[in-house]
Amino acid sequence: MVKGVAKRIIVVESPDPQLFEQAIFILRVSATEEGGVTAQQVMEEACKVANGYVRKNVGKRWNGKRSLPPPVFAALGAAVTAAVWLLVTLL
Repeated sequence: MVKGVAKRIIVVESPDPQLFEQAIFILRVSATEEGGVTAQQVMEEACKVANGYVRKNVGKRWNGKRSLPPPVFAALGAAVTAAVWLLVTLL
């Protein structure tokens, strides 16, 4: 539900749309009041936050470890299945 509160937001368009289209930042009221931060400081902080998110989350797999590509998993599954079939057949 939206109430009658005005928020100051910054919408940053991505220079590379492969990762994201836009980043939306909602500023604190205290940041825009007299003696607050400059526009340059706001943009620097927005870039720092976006870069931190990308470094932390892009290319990340389960539990933060990189995993093997899907074709390798398929080949390993086929090899295990063939080995089990061969053992069952020979025994």
